[in-house]
Amino acid sequence: MHASHTEDNHQPRIQIETPETIMIWLERGEAILIDVREEHEYHAEHIPGSILIPLSRFDPSDIPDTTGKKLVLHCRSGQRCGVASGILAAAGFSQDLFRMEGGILNWAQRGGKTRRSGP
Repeated sequence: MHASHTEDNHQPRIQIETPETIMIWLERGEAILIDVREEHEYHAEHIPGSILIPLSRFDPSDIPDTTGKKLVLHCRSGQRCGVASGILAAAGFSQDLFRMEGGILNWAQRGGKTRRSGP
């Protein structure tokens, strides 16, 4: 696993954060954004710069190095990213995790940019 992982059994704090705060973190290069929706959802609409790791095949070892950055998970409305954060915690991920409040639906409603990459 490339992400923060320790053997001291420290459980990460899992926090819910607003899209507005996450937008600032991304603009400043302070966060890595993981999209846990499925591939067809990602191609229909996604947040520029987000990394797709679908929940259906979510593997903590696919998380990139997060040293010095906040790790933010998001999905469509906020539920699947909760499952993914639980998987990370169970795998020994010790860094605090952030879930985007309301997912990409809330992101778009709050003025966040999205992009299409599908047919």
